[in-house]
Amino acid sequence: ALDLAESGGGSVQSGGSLRLACTASGSTGPTYCMAWFRQVPGKLREVVAAIDADGRATYAESVKGRFTISGNNRKITSYLEMNSLSPDDTAMYYCAADGGVGYFVCRAQTLGVADLGYWGQGTQVTVSS
Repeated sequence: ALDLAESGGGSVQSGGSLRLACTASGSTGPTYCMAWFRQVPGKLREVVAAIDADGRATYAESVKGRFTISGNNRKITSYLEMNSLSPDDTAMYYCAADGGVGYFVCRAQTLGVADLGYWGQGTQVTVSS
């Protein structure tokens, strides 16, 4: 089993920055697809960014150019650097990972909640105007 834990959330003013971190504990195995999702009450959880086992990063259009995902797929740690934050970025942010996701699926454009088997508990990001 794999346990993921997010950290780094908080409150920031519009235009500010935050850096989220996701660390894993438990048994690890093959290199992993890692991703960040976010969710606001009443809406579906949406992918923000993904990074595959070779370190290739992809992003949702809404965050492209503002957010950067990085990490170590073998250690199953990932980071989400968020810049130029706006109130629209306010959400609970979740990190997720799975060792069974192929390269063509581990993309922000194609990745879905059901593709990833391991999730953190979430960290709240609140951006005020």
